[in-house]
Amino acid sequence: MSEFAAGTDTGVKRSGDYAARDLILTDADFRCICELIYQRAGIVLAEHKREMVYSRLAKRLRHHGLTRFSDYLARLKQQPEAREWQAFTNALTTNLTAFFREAHHFPLLAEHVRQVRGPVKIWCAAASTGEEPYSLAMTLQETLGAQASQSRIVATDIDTDALKRAQAGVYPLEQVRKLDQARMKRFFQRGTGRHAGFARVRSELCAMVEFMPLNLLAPRWPLDGPFDAIFCRNIMIYFDKQTQADILRRFAPLLKPDGLLFAGHSENFSYISPEFKLRGQTVYTLAK
Repeated sequence: MSEFAAGTDTGVKRSGDYAARDLILTDADFRCICELIYQRAGIVLAEHKREMVYSRLAKRLRHHGLTRFSDYLARLKQQPEAREWQAFTNALTTNLTAFFREAHHFPLLAEHVRQVRGPVKIWCAAASTGEEPYSLAMTLQETLGAQASQSRIVATDIDTDALKRAQAGVYPLEQVRKLDQARMKRFFQRGTGRHAGFARVRSELCAMVEFMPLNLLAPRWPLDGPFDAIFCRNIMIYFDKQTQADILRRFAPLLKPDGLLFAGHSENFSYISPEFKLRGQTVYTLAK
């Protein structure tokens, strides 16, 4: 039996959902966590992320009936293939997203795909809980009409829990209501009965998106390029400069010669990679 079998209640007193420091996280533990998540996912955790680390990983310790982070980390290192590694990674991954986040990118994408001959292929490299790839699918539907059904959006993320939510395509109604009425009516079905308060992405939109887990640090990416566009927004900020440069170098052969690379609003690749040049508004093209 795996050492990571679910544990029992430790009997520790808690204050709400966040325990009153019932678990022991030492400086050495925090440094170890930073090293492990960097090795696994390339994520750089600064000192100010310590409270976040405690809060998120505390749930994993309690799940296994542990009270010391050192015990949890020791078990992880003893079992390099344990499924708990995925839970560890999921816990430390940030999933901040929204429909049509950074809205100026989508008219640029629409303008670009109008000029594409044949089916459009897009890679969303940080799909999170699905809002971004579904926004891409909506843009293609609005721009290409019936031809959009031939398009393919590959949506990847390292967080398998987020991907499950993305594949389900179900969102709180208050989140969907931030879209205009035309998009709500065209692309979503409002839940009733026990599903009241939620909305589901319509099947024709879901059919355009293929979700799959992918670690950008993996030695091989199981992707069938080249793509007309790559969306890699608001994830590079979690990597150091060398990791960013390595990923951008690997992006280059997966992008068509006239393809577009979309970055996040706080990301600047101009001084990181010779493979790409800035077109404007955090959009890049291959440097020819």
